[in-house]
Amino acid sequence: MKENTEAKLAVQTNEQALSLFGEFDEHLKLLEKAFPVQILPRGTEITIYGASEVVARVLGLLRQLLAVVEQGNTITLQDVRYAIQMVKGEEELHLKSLFHDVILVTNRGKEIKPKTQGQKSYVDAIRRDGIVFGIGPAGTGKTYLAMAMAVQALKAKEVSRIILTRPAVEAGEKLGFLPGDLQEKVDPYLRPIYDALYDILSIDTFRKYVERGIIEVAPLAYMRGRTLDDSFILLDEAQNTTPEQMKMFLTRMGFSSKVVVTGDITQIDLPRGKYSGLEEAQYIFTDIPGISIVYLTKRDVVRHPLVQRVIKAYEDYEKLQKKAPVGEEISPS
Repeated sequence: MKENTEAKLAVQTNEQALSLFGEFDEHLKLLEKAFPVQILPRGTEITIYGASEVVARVLGLLRQLLAVVEQGNTITLQDVRYAIQMVKGEEELHLKSLFHDVILVTNRGKEIKPKTQGQKSYVDAIRRDGIVFGIGPAGTGKTYLAMAMAVQALKAKEVSRIILTRPAVEAGEKLGFLPGDLQEKVDPYLRPIYDALYDILSIDTFRKYVERGIIEVAPLAYMRGRTLDDSFILLDEAQNTTPEQMKMFLTRMGFSSKVVVTGDITQIDLPRGKYSGLEEAQYIFTDIPGISIVYLTKRDVVRHPLVQRVIKAYEDYEKLQKKAPVGEEISPS
């Protein structure tokens, strides 16, 4: 039988205690739900009761959260959930370095920074390498962080323009049948990019940059035949490119440019029989200097907690389908 023990953690100020404990002690309650311990707050001190090994793990986690708070940061339930996931997965946790890495501050004063270690690796790869592939499920911040890095590079005068592109209409880019001019045709497919840029820059600044040609948002088909120097170039939804389109895009890169390619290889919309350029690229470009492939997972999802559960449910279902005999489909029920 494991021996029970207790450990104490003191917090310097009431403000730090409120941030660490959470509103109505919600952070501590989340920890109690995740680990077989009892956490009792009293003033600016907490006492942790439980098996010695578990108490040590929870104490270490709380110390890391406290170090973040002492830097002047506010932690959220999402931050606590992430810390719990890492500790329960017996992975190293470096929360302080995440909160310290501010990419930029939006026009509304919001700090944009990586929120998971996977995101930190992704951001570091973009800083370091000329071409970066960010592959992972929805909600992992692939596109948003890449665009924040693009805006930061523009403001630091590391590039003179930003070019954002996506394959349109199931990667076939057949825009002719749609009503309206070119901008009206492509707007529905580029809307997620616009929304993120509005958040980062403000609508007025974004429009001013577009008018001056500093930011260009266009479907992938309009990249053909160009050489893009001194640019930060982002290809989003790259799972819907064909190998030919991917090769065409990557060879647009000019001098003093940086390329980021993002996509989710579990959500390919290409017609049957068409192979994804992103799927192929992840095998072609392994171990090539100057090119990084960063895989983000459900642990890096920074949306509503249910999004992680949705991704996990689909992963489990797909594993069952692969195990099923040929020609037999397993019912979700």
